[in-house]
Formats: sequence, structure tokens, C-alpha cells
Amino acid sequence: MRVGPGNVGGVKLIELNEIVGDNGTVIVGEVPDSLPFTAQRIFTLHDVPATEARGIHAHRKCEQFLVCVRGSVTALVDDGSRQQEFVLDRPSIGLYMPALIWGTQHHYSSDALLVVLASDPYDADDYIHDYAEFRSLSVSRWQ
Repeated sequence: MRVGPGNVGGVKLIELNEIVGDNGTVIVGEVPDSLPFTAQRIFTLHDVPATEARGIHAHRKCEQFLVCVRGSVTALVDDGSRQQEFVLDRPSIGLYMPALIWGTQHHYSSDALLVVLASDPYDADDYIHDYAEFRSLSVSRWQ
């Protein structure tokens, strides 16, 4: 798995610090080195059927950090002109998604547990569900 900047505007994989000991493993992410924002919201996704997709939207302001702590999920990111897929399949890798990135998560394994940290509290007005509207807002930003 590639760690570092992706090909899509501002998206990057970030390797979290993994400390392995005889009594277990601890994975640590710190602001701002691992997580480029202070999380204001956290939510999890699990028991998603393998044929279903989640996300399928962008945010106007909110940034997100996705970590699959169990199982695997494929994350498709899109900046309006480029797309890239990342397989999240270990808890020591997080996917940073800045605002104005269209995100879709799919191919959830049956045991997948996806944790999402968000930079902002929930705000329905921050969501962009229409892809054409997203493109009109994003293309000039990432070109």
C-alpha cells in the first residue's frame, strides 16, 4: 500500500505510529502530525453489505480522516478531474480527505469497521450530494 500524497487534490494516506509490545499493539495518531485537523466529530460504519456503497458526497468545509480498524473497505476519492481508489485494510493507515473531495466507500468486507474523524460537527448544509454541483465548485480549486 502506498503511503503519502495521492493523485487527487490534497488526499493522502498517512501511516500512524504503531507500537508493538508483548502485551498488545497501540496505534497512535497525533494532531497535527498524523491528523491535520482537530476532530469535532467521530462516527463508525459497520455491517455494511458488500454490495452497498456509503459516502457518495462531498463536503464544502469539513475535512475527514478514515481508518478501517477491522476488515477492509475501498475508498474512491474524486477531486472533480481525477479519481483514485485506496484499499484501507489495516488500522495503522488513515486516509485524509480535505473539503471538496467527493468520497465513496465500497467493497466493505463482512467484518469491516470504518472509523471516520471529522473536522466539524454535523451540518446538513455542508454536504454536497449532487455531483454536478460538486464539479462546479471543485474543478477550479484542484486544477
